[in-house]
Amino acid sequence: MDHATRKDGADEARAQLTAALARVAAEDRAALRDVYDRTSAKLFGICLRISQDRQGAEDILQEVYVSVWKRAGSFDPKRASPITWLATIARNRAIDWKRAQGRRQAEPVETALQLADDRPLAPELLIAEEERRRLADCLEMLETRHEQAIRRAFFDGLTYAELAERMDVPLGTMKSWIRRGLMRLKDCLDNG
Repeated sequence: MDHATRKDGADEARAQLTAALARVAAEDRAALRDVYDRTSAKLFGICLRISQDRQGAEDILQEVYVSVWKRAGSFDPKRASPITWLATIARNRAIDWKRAQGRRQAEPVETALQLADDRPLAPELLIAEEERRRLADCLEMLETRHEQAIRRAFFDGLTYAELAERMDVPLGTMKSWIRRGLMRLKDCLDNG
């Protein structure tokens, strides 16, 4: 096939596609089918190349022909060839789809983080257990009244005033016991 014959064939195909798009603009469903038959393989290739997803490309292609149905009246053969116009629609739809997929793929990650198991890992549990043992050992080394005051203040949530009343000592004394007990507890934990 020589160059002139190929050019004549391309010109004829372009003219037929342009005429079919004009009929689509007039809401001719058979013309849309003709446009689909003539261009779907090429447009599917564009959608697949951009989306990298066969099912996605099929969905995009469907959206392309919905757009063609709605926008065929805006096609101007003086500005672009029909296949260029169609390829531009396919390309833009595929890019929009790919961007939307990027946003959707980000969401499961966020959801996964929201649903992540916040329980401590085994090493953290071991460290926490070690710290509890050290704290218990250091508490036992304190004078009994200091130990009781600290346990009730920090584990039971009692105030200085409540502790002083329950242990029948002046408020200032209770504050001193807790302060001295905490200093000894800190020294024990730091040096243990």
